[in-house]
Amino acid sequence: MPDLTNLKTSCQDTKNVASHDKMRKPEWLKIKKGEMRDIIEVEKMLSANQLHTVCREANCPNRMECYGNKTATFLIMGPNCTRGCRFCNVTKEAPLCLDSEEPARVAQAVVELGLKHAVVTSVTRDDLADGGASHFVAVIRAIREASPGTSVEVLIPDLRGNWDALEVIMTERPDILNHNVETIERLYPEIRPEAVYTRSLELLKRAKAMQPDILTKSGLMLGLGETEEEVLKLLSDLRAHEVDLVTIGQYLPPSAEHYPVKEYVHPEVFELLSKKGMAMGFQDVSSGPLVRSSYNAGKVYDQIQDQGRA
Repeated sequence: MPDLTNLKTSCQDTKNVASHDKMRKPEWLKIKKGEMRDIIEVEKMLSANQLHTVCREANCPNRMECYGNKTATFLIMGPNCTRGCRFCNVTKEAPLCLDSEEPARVAQAVVELGLKHAVVTSVTRDDLADGGASHFVAVIRAIREASPGTSVEVLIPDLRGNWDALEVIMTERPDILNHNVETIERLYPEIRPEAVYTRSLELLKRAKAMQPDILTKSGLMLGLGETEEEVLKLLSDLRAHEVDLVTIGQYLPPSAEHYPVKEYVHPEVFELLSKKGMAMGFQDVSSGPLVRSSYNAGKVYDQIQDQGRA
């Protein structure tokens, strides 16, 4: 198998297919679809419980497959984000008031879907003093009360570096604490102007220090204009900050108004990055064009648990 350096050129050649705004997706980005009956059932259940999912709000390419498998990633604290990351499809309108009944509705949905592993994320709520930490706790508690056998993974924002708020979440002991760095440090000012690369790394390290036995996780996207060296540096930074699990996927712009994709990265590059990441000491590196933070999250968690029991 060729190394990363050789593959890098072949991936960049896809730029010649068309201009950035009209670039055709390669064959490997074809999206799987689930059973329509199950998709409709999940849509109805979410609507009945007045719930949002990151699957829909972020226009995730795996939504139909995940809904078809009767699973979803819950998006709490409303659909409106207080930040303006250029890659994200979540709306930037005024944030909604917190709904005290939302935790119970999320828990009910977990029961109705029969989830063994629930993933809960949120928009960034810089308007809240604790960034929404107490609401995350309420959701974790509600899920565990309604479905004691379900593991809970939370994908949280950076809380603006409010470490007391982070401790509130970690004290509740989610099974996985996830916070995405999203991209390399150089691209933060252009793509994530209100986020801070070093702050995200510090959050992950502090989370591990607060509860050393809880798995920490982060994710990144490729195709934004990063170099191989920068990606490997990011992975090295994550490992140095004691992150256990990593997801790596292809960036797909939600619309022509979002940050343009710079290249479609070949699947073999994702595979090699997974191997290089595992060699750094991560417990799992899920890497592929359509991989997202919560994609097959339950399977990964079960594998880690099985390894621990071996």
